[in-house]
Amino acid sequence: MQLFPLIDGYLYQVAAALLYPVMFGVAFLSVYVVWLVGLFLADAVRRRNGESPPVSRYRAALAQELSVKGDHLDARLERLLQSHELVLVKALDRVRFVIKVGPSLGLMATLIPMGIALGALAQGDIPKMAGSMVTAFTATVVGLGAGTIAYLVALGKEKWVRADLREMEFATELALRGNADRGGA
Repeated sequence: MQLFPLIDGYLYQVAAALLYPVMFGVAFLSVYVVWLVGLFLADAVRRRNGESPPVSRYRAALAQELSVKGDHLDARLERLLQSHELVLVKALDRVRFVIKVGPSLGLMATLIPMGIALGALAQGDIPKMAGSMVTAFTATVVGLGAGTIAYLVALGKEKWVRADLREMEFATELALRGNADRGGA
């Protein structure tokens, strides 16, 4: 009994079983990217009007932390700043996820149907082969498109995150200096 046909058959079954989950993933990413673009455009409008929701939330949390009496204000404010920075980075990670996973899923959604198409071609089933090839190429376009759009969104969001962090750090420094001027810890 030869091992290669068993492994080959097993891998074919695994790849075929992955077809629908991968296609679902590509479809989900296409919808998710539309949602990301909507959030990005809404944020752009707010920022054009001089608003930055992350900075506003941070300033409110900073004011609350300053109202709490206690020692080690500098350490508490550093922890507050880092926790808000983490929130901003996590939001960027969701976009970066699409940048990396979109093309990968698109490629998988290309190669799996192409394997099916080659099997159909070997059996002389041209309509099945053509259908698999259409599926393969449209999935590639959607996966690459999702990754490209997410990349463009990430470029804008990264600039905003840097600007927001700069403003948060500035507000923290002013709060610490103001506290020191008043004779605080």
